[in-house]
Amino acid sequence: MAEVQLLGNWASPFSKRVEIALKLKGIQYEYIEEDIPINKSPRVVKYNPIYKKIPVFLHDGKSIAESLLILEYIDETWKEGTPLLPNDPYQRAMARFWAKFMDEKCLPEILKLCYESNYEVRMKAKGELHELLKLLENELIKDNTNLFGEYIEIVSILVTYWIGIIQEAVQVDILKKEEFPNICGWADKLMSRSFIKESRLPPRDKLLVFYKTYAKPLIKEVPQ
Repeated sequence: MAEVQLLGNWASPFSKRVEIALKLKGIQYEYIEEDIPINKSPRVVKYNPIYKKIPVFLHDGKSIAESLLILEYIDETWKEGTPLLPNDPYQRAMARFWAKFMDEKCLPEILKLCYESNYEVRMKAKGELHELLKLLENELIKDNTNLFGEYIEIVSILVTYWIGIIQEAVQVDILKKEEFPNICGWADKLMSRSFIKESRLPPRDKLLVFYKTYAKPLIKEVPQ
């Protein structure tokens, strides 16, 4: 077994977070593509028996699950190279706070918007996500995200890259430049950074096909 392995999936923003961190730190690793969520391999079940999902990070045979925890582990284990979290305790706390906000507040609404079968539930999720993005627009971005280290920028790809593709796939308009200039400007700046470019985010067209395959357009069906 290689010293460092990552079980991931090409379409997962959470898997890609870990890849970006590893590349930024200059850590050599073996990437193993998993077919999630369709076919959960015995490998994923073995190394992440609680959640049975990717990403799973393996270091000398020890496994760690959940992308936010993996990022912190990488930062604390490999001190050399670019730090992910800031040194200042307050800034570290704020970085963790906003990362949890994206994963614990925004993500559930994104999933409902994509995969929930009930139209009313999906419409409510759209409204909730819109309000959550307003909080990011007005509270996080105005405080200058550079204070919170590379960590928050890596975590933010869920919002700065994936949401734009998802909203096109489900045919909704949530993240508009005229309404969210701070988020969209942050996204443009982030996508131009060398460590993001070098990480090779999944091609937009390929991701769009993926979400069009598994998510339904947000159109109310008229009874026949």
